[in-house]
Amino acid sequence: MAAALPLLLLLLSFLPPPSLAQTDTLIDCGAVAPTTINGREWLPDDGFVTAGTARTLALPVLSPLLSTVRSFPLAGNRGRKFCYETAVNRGGKYMVRTTYFYGWVNGRDAPPPVFDQILDGTHWSVVNTTGDFADGRLTFYEGVFVARGKTMSLCLGANSDTDSDPFISGLEFIPLGDSLYNSTDFENYALGLVARHSFGHSEIVRRYPDDPYDRIWEPYGGKDSNPSRNRNVSISGIWNLPPSKVFETDISAAAGRSRQVLELPWPPAPLPFPHQNYSIALYFADDRDPSLQDPRVLDVIINGVTYFRSLSVTQMGSLVFAKVWPLGGSTNITLIPAAGSTTGPLINAGEVFRLLPLGRRTHTGDIIALEELRSGFKNPPQDWSGDPCMPRQYPWTGITCSEGRRIRVVSLNLTSMGLGGSISHRITRLTALTDM
Repeated sequence: MAAALPLLLLLLSFLPPPSLAQTDTLIDCGAVAPTTINGREWLPDDGFVTAGTARTLALPVLSPLLSTVRSFPLAGNRGRKFCYETAVNRGGKYMVRTTYFYGWVNGRDAPPPVFDQILDGTHWSVVNTTGDFADGRLTFYEGVFVARGKTMSLCLGANSDTDSDPFISGLEFIPLGDSLYNSTDFENYALGLVARHSFGHSEIVRRYPDDPYDRIWEPYGGKDSNPSRNRNVSISGIWNLPPSKVFETDISAAAGRSRQVLELPWPPAPLPFPHQNYSIALYFADDRDPSLQDPRVLDVIINGVTYFRSLSVTQMGSLVFAKVWPLGGSTNITLIPAAGSTTGPLINAGEVFRLLPLGRRTHTGDIIALEELRSGFKNPPQDWSGDPCMPRQYPWTGITCSEGRRIRVVSLNLTSMGLGGSISHRITRLTALTDM
């Protein structure tokens, strides 16, 4: 596969610590009271959503987070979205994670539903928990988004493949420091996690408190793994701030080989990668005393295409990344000693994200006017949350939107909705209306 030359940076300089002044918003969907899990407080979801039904699962679960869900009715609601909304800092960068555990919430005869998840006006992914649930596992999705307003919405939508009620177990909005993933063009893209692994062990998942942002680093072992030991590393200046724990283990080329090459089928994927653009970050650190050892210098190759040449791996740690890299099918990383280097390669951790093109947004003035209109109703339509027009297949009930460069509300039909209350005078701010 042909690949364009990526922007690759080796980051070794000191950077100031990120601001952690914002607080995490952890939502236990379907819960009726706060819950403390691993030292972190989860809130009941009734303050973040106005639709759906809180349900308690009948089967035993491993975490309190999985004991309840909120489900949203499919009947009569195909093509509608139901949204959680939370206050955020405009321009702030957030890791958003959704967690799903089906638990037969729709009945023993109903397989897990397939449905869409949407962040603001951007279609994030299709949610399919079938395989994980059959194996007794939860399913989670993780993305990095920049807030484009004072609120952020996570919505579930019933698509043409949805055959029973959509549901959700947990929802997290975690503010990230400015330096994290700062090579991404967040004006046009968000990041959707494909894989994040800590290499060289088959132990527990590494996350909070090892990672203050509670990113999930799954274990990835192998025959050339090196287990945890007292490593003489001093990680400094890696913009994405990986936890130090991931540098305690590695996968390395076995000593004594005639040609010290490390080949890694990563990420491990049950299905081939869709052909599109990704963002890849790989992490390295060498625990040897540089004054007593030959330097560890290596070349990084992905699917036969050179990713980085002559990477010097030191005790301070190294991050090498491409903000745009095309992948498709199966993926393999090859690490080889650079010309003149006699020390075999190693790798400690890696992340790969799908680049998500941002969806467009409804005109801000129209959003404000509709929110004022909604606040005047005693019983607003349950799907009147999130972006009114976007994605195109999920407009608010009674709303018709324009197809032009600016997304405007052009038609508003409130008949046959059984609405009570008053109509705000702010409706006059819907200046593109042609039919009402």
